[in-house]
Amino acid sequence: MTELQSGSQAPDFNLPGDGGANVSLSAHAGKTVVLFFYPKDDTSGCTAEAVDFTRLKPQFDAAGIVLIGMSPDSAKSHDKFKAKHDLQVHLASDEEKTTLEAYGVWVEKSMYGRKYMGVERSTFLIKPDGTIGQIWRKVKVPGHAEEVLKAALAT
Repeated sequence: MTELQSGSQAPDFNLPGDGGANVSLSAHAGKTVVLFFYPKDDTSGCTAEAVDFTRLKPQFDAAGIVLIGMSPDSAKSHDKFKAKHDLQVHLASDEEKTTLEAYGVWVEKSMYGRKYMGVERSTFLIKPDGTIGQIWRKVKVPGHAEEVLKAALAT
């Protein structure tokens, strides 16, 4: 499969989300969507990232930009994660990892010499026409949400 890049059509998805709702890209057609992929609910980096996006959500909302986070955790795990940290972003559950694979973020990782499959923290800025405007891979959390907001406002 070819790697997605700016200008590629963003793969659609329809997945279970927090609060019992389904989360799909097509439901937000015509809007700018920030889709951020993260490895695991309630871990330090993932919590910091989701909290940062939540903190900036009023600015994203004012510009009509939709925020969706996605990980392989269950929808039930997402519910606990949102409640514990008062998160205000949609969370999608991709336990089958089909969307993670479609976006090229389900990758081989290595820790302490051990190789395993996991989510590469990545963010995709999807334009109202459904194409990808910008991609951030191997995201470092500090300042990332602000950088994405700035780029999203410029689209």
